[in-house]
Amino acid sequence: MFQTKKEHFKREYFEYCNRIRIDVIDSEASSSDEEIPQISETYTSPDEIPEEYRQFRNLVNNIKARKFPDGTAAALAILNDCDLSAEFSQTAIRNLKALEVLVNLLEAATNDFSCKKGAVMILCKISSNKVIRKDLTNMGIIPVLVKMLVDPAQDLQIYASTIIANIANLKRSSKKVRLCGGIPILVNLLHISRETLMTPYDKLNTDSKEKYNVAKCAAQALASLSQSNKNKECIQKAGIVTLLKNLLNSVHEDIIIYSMGIIQNCGTLPQFQLAIQTMDMIGDIVRSLSSENDELKKLCALAVFKHAEDRVSRDVIRKYGGLDPLIRLLKSQTTLENEDLLAAVTGAIWKCAISVKNVQRFDQLGTIPVLVILLNREEGDEEKHESILTNVVGALAECAKLEHNRTLIQRCEGIAPIIGLINYHSNYSLLANIAQVLGECAHDLSCMAEMEKHDAVRLIWSLLKNPSTKVQASAAWALVPCIQNATESGEMVRSFVGGIELLLKLLQSNDNNVIGCTCAALSKVALDRENLSIVTELGVIPSLVKLVQTDDEFIKQNISLAIANCCKLKSNCFEFGKLGALPHIIKYIESPNKAILRATTFALCNLSTDPINCMTFHQSGVVVPFLLEAISSEDQEIQEAAAGCLSNIRKLALAADKVKYRGETVVEIH
Repeated sequence: MFQTKKEHFKREYFEYCNRIRIDVIDSEASSSDEEIPQISETYTSPDEIPEEYRQFRNLVNNIKARKFPDGTAAALAILNDCDLSAEFSQTAIRNLKALEVLVNLLEAATNDFSCKKGAVMILCKISSNKVIRKDLTNMGIIPVLVKMLVDPAQDLQIYASTIIANIANLKRSSKKVRLCGGIPILVNLLHISRETLMTPYDKLNTDSKEKYNVAKCAAQALASLSQSNKNKECIQKAGIVTLLKNLLNSVHEDIIIYSMGIIQNCGTLPQFQLAIQTMDMIGDIVRSLSSENDELKKLCALAVFKHAEDRVSRDVIRKYGGLDPLIRLLKSQTTLENEDLLAAVTGAIWKCAISVKNVQRFDQLGTIPVLVILLNREEGDEEKHESILTNVVGALAECAKLEHNRTLIQRCEGIAPIIGLINYHSNYSLLANIAQVLGECAHDLSCMAEMEKHDAVRLIWSLLKNPSTKVQASAAWALVPCIQNATESGEMVRSFVGGIELLLKLLQSNDNNVIGCTCAALSKVALDRENLSIVTELGVIPSLVKLVQTDDEFIKQNISLAIANCCKLKSNCFEFGKLGALPHIIKYIESPNKAILRATTFALCNLSTDPINCMTFHQSGVVVPFLLEAISSEDQEIQEAAAGCLSNIRKLALAADKVKYRGETVVEIH
């Protein structure tokens, strides 16, 4: 009777809530949680209370009384028959304080299985509600659930795992499960025979079905728990990787989905990535990319996205043919209509494109034209749209590292849309990728000409003001080829009001990558004589000297280039020596990094135009041997720089000998 009146109950209940005073429950000041209306106990008339609500209250009162176990079990059974997923049912349960009763039943009904099962079934249905999840955590349900995970009754294990999966979305709940020792128990529940995993569900016997459901719900709980970094480490230490290998080869798609969720969540851990490689599970992930299930394909693509951060994993993905299904998905109309799947696929392509060999395969599959089309895709959900754009632009940036792809991006009319994104988006990752792809395209003179038409350099320069150090570094690095290849670049740089000052200000950054990229940009600015005079007046020399004592190799390389070009103004050579930069630069020649040695050779050559600097180099005892070795380099520019520096040192030495000789002669005469 109660079940047949659900719709009527729902209608009457909401009408009733509209007529009486509504109090909003304050759930521990959580602004993100759902708000559930609280029915006031102050009624204008008892007749206003709907009959169905009275029956609901009577059921709860019967459960609270617990005078007769059979009566309690019957009341729980009737309550279970209601549509507990409906908001009005969950509101009523919370308002009638039934949650405390249900949790108490789990703790106290040790000898009454039917009551315990009835209570946990109800909690399983309503625990998806955000506020109820928080309430249950506050009531201390997690230790009770963890205890139920080791209960001999498998159906209780199933319901307990499901509730944990629901409430683990809250950080506090997730942490509590770990502290109560629930994770190793859940991992242990994943042990299931291969025969059960390889047999279709409808052909399993009752016992095998229960065992399978226990493992499935445990995997669901672990997928939810694996969103926390500390939980990820705990899950791995519990020995899950071997079990996941077994689960991924199952014929049951639902358990594969939960397993893939665990893999993609834990994919940020380097040790987990190594374990996945060691167990040779990349092939299993790649195979599932061809599944018919969109959710599974999304999780597989996300797993590829996480694991492709590692170079070895990227190569293994290519080895198992994982690039082809990604591009098939990218070109699929179904994928284009599913923003979550599209974001996952484009992210996987972006990370895989970090390897040049993968880009070469993407080129064969015609990837770039499809990616460019996505730049003009109609906007749906703002957050998902930005995620897709970030991945697409990131993939184009990696592809543009190959020269022919820069031309292809221009031919596909992709440069203008990329530039246009700067004005309409504030997502840091997206802006950083935009700067990166434009910087790569700027190496091509034809692309650079088009970028100038769309005022790209000014827009990139404006990104230096962005609060994100990642954006600042990408923008400064992109300016290097832009300044080098722009027509009348010296005049262009001077036309940006406050642009040079902004660049110099970044030398004060606490981020080494920003400093290194800024030094690289300054090295190009200093190539113009007038701009060099401006940066000198603005105090670039003391700023560089403060940074020259560093252990960061990227800074060493680029500050050496900046110093080399700043020394084209002769007075600057003297200033570098006067301010004590030379001893630190001389130490750079001890580096095994060839790029640093190359840049240091240029710096030594230009610094040696000052006689006092030459004396310092000669007296060091290490510069001359270094230069003699550098002369034999296969790089002609290094040969010329080393020879020029040696020539300057030799000229000073000869001049000193002449002075010394003349002085001795005078002494003899007198």
